[in-house]
Amino acid sequence: MVRNPWRKPTQRKLRSLAVLPVLALAATAAGCAEEVNTAGDTQAGDKVELINDGQLTVCTHLPYEPFQFRDGGETVGFDVDLVDLVAEDLGVKQKLVDTSFEGIETGQVFEAGDCDLAAAAITITEDRDRVMDFSKGYFDADQALLVKSGSKVDGLDDLDGKVLGVQQGTTGEEYGNENKDKHGYQTRQYEDLELLQQGVQNGAVAAGINDNSVLLYATKTKDALEVSTEFDTGEQYGIAVADGNGALKAKIDEVLDAAKQDGRYDKIYEKWFGEAPPKEDGGEGSDESGK
Repeated sequence: MVRNPWRKPTQRKLRSLAVLPVLALAATAAGCAEEVNTAGDTQAGDKVELINDGQLTVCTHLPYEPFQFRDGGETVGFDVDLVDLVAEDLGVKQKLVDTSFEGIETGQVFEAGDCDLAAAAITITEDRDRVMDFSKGYFDADQALLVKSGSKVDGLDDLDGKVLGVQQGTTGEEYGNENKDKHGYQTRQYEDLELLQQGVQNGAVAAGINDNSVLLYATKTKDALEVSTEFDTGEQYGIAVADGNGALKAKIDEVLDAAKQDGRYDKIYEKWFGEAPPKEDGGEGSDESGK
């Protein structure tokens, strides 16, 4: 196991230091502090250090079809295939860790040393960028409204006095909460996308809000649901790494750029969405990737 350069000293380690003589403790603590600070500031071209030998440990949140979900006992999806390209370039295997999305978007998974990177259709935002670093944007997204087929809810104005379902920790939740006073609805929080969709389908909420790509994908197999409208929020997904991990961030950007130029990105996109990616998503020949 390679030492995790992002993990803080454990309580056990701190307690053991307490039994040392005062001068030795001070010297040891100073040395540890210096090591942590320098290790947390790698640059492009530096060696990529992984928390486990031979594997790229990836935090994700299931299910979020088609980006990551379980199929026949295996975790698959658009993000999974994309990160496989990074693992392949590093000469290792990808290992997925299913965790809460809140733990990912707050950066807690990196503070705890749970993973090398996080890939979970994560929208790049200023708040998230303060606690982690992001790759170039690799997928464009907007928000959308999911309703039961035949519903008369065509927009937020139609939710007056009703309940809107939101997924915990997402930009959809943020958008829904920002607009609820203006449109007179309440919100109900769900832990994951599948529970949100079930809430809409069984009538527990009048509508649900989430990224347009996953909601449109869901309606392909769930006839009882439809997307009634989309909201132009101009979001982009990024792959996240611990704050200061410039070496791994640069490697991810390098792999993404290469995949978009040589057509591998397009093939992965077509596999999961059944069509070529729009140019603004950074498909082959696009010059708008990573805005």
